[in-house]
Amino acid sequence: MCRRPWTECERNSVPFPEIDPVAFAIGPLVVRWYALAYIVGIGLGWFYGTRLIARQSLWPADAPPLTREQWLDFLFWAVIGIIVGGRLGYVIFYNPAYFAANPAEIPMLWAGGMSFHGGLLGMIIAITWFARRHKAPLLPLLDLLGAAAPIGLCFGRIANFINGELFGRPTDLPWGIVFPMGGPEPRHPSQLYEAALEGLLLFGLFFILIRFFGALKRPGLIAGLFGIGYGLSRILVEMVREPDAHIGYLPFGLTMGMVLSLPVLIAGIGLIAYAMRKPADRAGAEG
Repeated sequence: MCRRPWTECERNSVPFPEIDPVAFAIGPLVVRWYALAYIVGIGLGWFYGTRLIARQSLWPADAPPLTREQWLDFLFWAVIGIIVGGRLGYVIFYNPAYFAANPAEIPMLWAGGMSFHGGLLGMIIAITWFARRHKAPLLPLLDLLGAAAPIGLCFGRIANFINGELFGRPTDLPWGIVFPMGGPEPRHPSQLYEAALEGLLLFGLFFILIRFFGALKRPGLIAGLFGIGYGLSRILVEMVREPDAHIGYLPFGLTMGMVLSLPVLIAGIGLIAYAMRKPADRAGAEG
């Protein structure tokens, strides 16, 4: 928290960039940066996935879990899983009482309110169904998603920053930002922390492990590392992120984000333990 006089805190803070949340409008059609972030993030994640599929030597027995055509087909179901799961997750985890009293607002995505953990659960359901339908190996498919997911996370958190939402707690650090909806005190730009940790850092780590250490040769390893990386990053950032006003702090100073990230972390540990039980199909990846 900023313990200096407010005027001094303001002088030492970084101005919030005046970026219109609306990217562009064509007549009655209004396109927001948040929607564009989802579109670009999912699109780039799909493109990166196609590149991994094309490099057959990266996979166990030189066999990617899907063909490029199946991967494109899965994109539709991935979008459905993310949107439906993300919205229902927000409704159930973050504001069940309000939506129980106002059920007509549940499908109103444009009003805001998405949960990463709900979107992740929706994605897992979609990918499990898709794998059974196409008789594809589930763990390598989860690895493929884990490798691509940080791209979407990075763009999503940057969009949160542009919207001035999900900001951090007050701080007197020199990079504190006075958010329009956050009161007069400078606050941690927690959205950018998450973009860096859950997005850039995880993507770079996975790229190195896949490209130079053959991580995809161990089914479940990248998916497990994603679970651990996301869980730890989210719990760490939650320590400086402002909790939702209608929820506040849970017992022991926990937040809802911490509680929901713990199962992701535990699942990641379990996947890595399973992946390391057997030797890799072939040591290393192509140089």
